[in-house]
Amino acid sequence: MFKELLKLWKQKDLSSQAFEESIEMLKVDKEMFEEAVKSLRTSETGEYAENVFKKDKLINKYQRDVRKKVLTHLVMSDKLEIPSGLVLVSVVIDIERIGDYTKNIMDLALAHKSMLNAGKYENELKDIEDKISKFFELTIEAFSNSDKDTARIVMSEYKKISGTCDKRIEELIKNADDFTPSDAVTLALYLRYLKRIGAHLHNICTSVVNPFHRIGYKEKRKD
Repeated sequence: MFKELLKLWKQKDLSSQAFEESIEMLKVDKEMFEEAVKSLRTSETGEYAENVFKKDKLINKYQRDVRKKVLTHLVMSDKLEIPSGLVLVSVVIDIERIGDYTKNIMDLALAHKSMLNAGKYENELKDIEDKISKFFELTIEAFSNSDKDTARIVMSEYKKISGTCDKRIEELIKNADDFTPSDAVTLALYLRYLKRIGAHLHNICTSVVNPFHRIGYKEKRKD
């Protein structure tokens, strides 16, 4: 179904403009994510804060514009294009939420006042950060080109990241003796935000392989 929707979106009309803007939103999200992570993990000054907050406002502007264009397009089109409009509006909600969680990471960087070291979890955390960064690239590719195989990579790998984040957060809640209170709270929140960013990228990828009513859920394959 997504491939047919993609053909509609790529026609030079309001729907195609909205589709292109949603891709641009994802690219801005990726830039925000990289800057926020760098601020939290390598800087003590929150040096990228202004960029992140400006880009968050840009994401919000894009979302309003996409909604407006989708609505206008559907009003002028026939009922056959309603599914494509619903999918696109659903996707931009996920994209906007990624921006919010990225801004939350920047808030952590500003509040923590020093670069965050994850101690015994450092290697594992670095791996999660790298995978989330890769998820952005894969999601942009999958959504832009209706690439189901690429979308499935994100959907599969997210399950592992989600489980790891939950496990480490639980451990920090039960026993954070290896960390200062500030580091423990910051690390737990950071893991939560990373998980949620991954979840929204996962949701976007499900729109490539699933019909509208199953966006956000696992793929239901025929035996």
